[in-house]
Amino acid sequence: MTSPLRLSLAALLASSALAAPAAALADPVFNRVASFPVASNLPADKAPETETSAEIITVSLDGNTLIYSDSPAGGIGMVDITDPANPKPAGFIAMSGEPTSVAVAGPDVLIGVNTSENYKTPSGRLAVVDVAAKKETASCDVGGQPDSVAVSKDGKYVAIAIENERDEDLDDGKIPQMPAGYVTIFDLADGAPDCATRKDVDVTGLAEIAPEDPEPEFVDFNAAGEIVVSMQENNHVAIIDAATGKVVNHFSAGAVDLNGIDAKDDGRLEFAGSQDARKREPDAVQWVADDRFLSANEGDYQGGTRSFTLWNKDGSVAYESGPAFEYELIRAGHYPDKRSDAKGIEPEGLEVATFDGTTYAFVLSERGSAVGVYKIGEGDPEFVQLLPSGISPEGAVAIPARGLLATANETDLGEDGAARSHVMIYSLGEGEPTYPMIRSQDQDGIPLGWGALSGLAADKDDAGKLYAVSDSFYKNQPRIFVIDASAKPAKITGAMTVTRDGKPAEKLDLEGITSDGEGGFWLASEGNPEKDIPHQILHVDGKGAITETVPMPEELTAQSTRFGAEGITMAGDTLWIAIQREWKDDPKGTVKLLAYKPGSKEWSAVRYPLDKADKGWVGLSEVTARDGNLYIIERDNQIGEAAREKKLFKVSLDGVTPAPLGGELPVVTKEEVHDFMPDLRATGGYVVDKIEGFTIAADGTGYAVTDNDGVDDSSGETLFFKVDLGSSM
Repeated sequence: MTSPLRLSLAALLASSALAAPAAALADPVFNRVASFPVASNLPADKAPETETSAEIITVSLDGNTLIYSDSPAGGIGMVDITDPANPKPAGFIAMSGEPTSVAVAGPDVLIGVNTSENYKTPSGRLAVVDVAAKKETASCDVGGQPDSVAVSKDGKYVAIAIENERDEDLDDGKIPQMPAGYVTIFDLADGAPDCATRKDVDVTGLAEIAPEDPEPEFVDFNAAGEIVVSMQENNHVAIIDAATGKVVNHFSAGAVDLNGIDAKDDGRLEFAGSQDARKREPDAVQWVADDRFLSANEGDYQGGTRSFTLWNKDGSVAYESGPAFEYELIRAGHYPDKRSDAKGIEPEGLEVATFDGTTYAFVLSERGSAVGVYKIGEGDPEFVQLLPSGISPEGAVAIPARGLLATANETDLGEDGAARSHVMIYSLGEGEPTYPMIRSQDQDGIPLGWGALSGLAADKDDAGKLYAVSDSFYKNQPRIFVIDASAKPAKITGAMTVTRDGKPAEKLDLEGITSDGEGGFWLASEGNPEKDIPHQILHVDGKGAITETVPMPEELTAQSTRFGAEGITMAGDTLWIAIQREWKDDPKGTVKLLAYKPGSKEWSAVRYPLDKADKGWVGLSEVTARDGNLYIIERDNQIGEAAREKKLFKVSLDGVTPAPLGGELPVVTKEEVHDFMPDLRATGGYVVDKIEGFTIAADGTGYAVTDNDGVDDSSGETLFFKVDLGSSM
């Protein structure tokens, strides 16, 4: 993996001792330039909805073709990145088995292919595909189930981790489960393995945990021809000399005491827990020099430290990240609360590469769906940048000669109508990072956790201050966040919990917020009859304490569905509430804008005409009032290439008189103000479905935010950006 390259100003000036004073140069950064949906590489005889997955990824020698393993589709896919900002499908090759890993060797790509019928009789092969011809040309039996594949830097050897993985449904997945795994090495000739040179390296008897059943997970070569191999379930590491096949060193991966972490899956983000003696259980390992390597400590058995470790070859620890890497994801809203009780962000993949003399490591968080970029020097790794990376990045490949990085993101949620698997491409260049767009400020040295932002409101006096709410994903921690929108990236400076009688309020799904003009707020809570969550609006004071609860009247709720209030705003003496979708009494294609007067406690409504959905449904996500108008977000529920409707409309309140409930309701006229689709594509990712917050600051600047679903079956990305309202104000 790669990170923003640090240019040396001294080196630039060294060519002339008399050089005139120069302005400091900003460090180049990586920014995502494209996302490639893996499903677009499916062969013609496969249905478009066929499950796909980009897992391990490599690149051709010329740097123009990415090659990834696709386990569920049973083959490898190729992506033409001649123009990295416009990747194109370059073909799919079926492998007659399950591909587990890929590595380029000269003109060929070597693929580990699992052909096992069951866990007790594992089998597999090392397949050879000519990259240019896109054809399998040879195959070597490896005797078991292959996992990671790596090629030596001099092109003489290929190593395969033969995992012979455990059956997680057998005896709760406990090891030992025979047969044992091992490491296989072949000599290479012009990129192809000589099957007759196969060496099986016995790594039994090394680990303290199940020594008779090692499960080699990942292999990598240094320039000295040595292989580092991780044995994840065994919490052990070995180093093998490729030429002789001898184990030259081995050691336990050890354990870490973790403090300041969220250790409970409880619908809240609180980083005050601890886990003692947590086994590292490394997954990916990558050399950073001939005498040092990194491990990503995912844990897949009984451990997982949420960290990465820099090791000396003798087994001593040069650096342990502890929760520091996880903290970077927390600040960017990428913390997966539903994994808190287990392994947090789960660092799994690694890539290390040198760009113009500077070495960088890229640490992939499987559960946090982001990549941490670190500068690697003589001292401790230095955090540089966080990159967004689709859902569950598994593998990465750096292309230093072209200033590029690519990640393979394995999760395909197409069956659920969510995001597909993607390959994402990043380019090194001048400028500023485009991501994250919003991050939190630490509170007493601990990151402020946040996510699932679902509504925005402006401070009536301070143009740089906004407020946001999080929705029911954090069911035990409903919160109002304070945002400094003048910072870049925008900064969440604080949070207050919405409370009832001094305790976090229950059965809320906060989707909208607006200032009451007196230091407090009105909140809209979307009800759900299926979960006994009432449709209601709430008045809270400046500390988040509920001072008034206003249930929606029976004539409304009797006709309701689970798609309720999605926004709230104050216009004069009236609160306007946007209902997301049609209720039972709404003519098809229309939804209600509810009006409530807190002074007289009167309810009334108008109807709002929805655009027609090409696919799925279209509904409302936000409403905000300004200068006699209501600004309303209208969006479809589609994601990626299927997304069509993400727009801002304006409704003039001039001459609009909402009617009492129970009778005919007037239909308002809308005017399109802004199309959000270009904004949602601006960071090079796929279009997210939930743009849910919009407000207009005191100085007239529009702001919008997306809901990242609490990083659950989501990329975790939150887009926060200004909106040019042009002449609509």
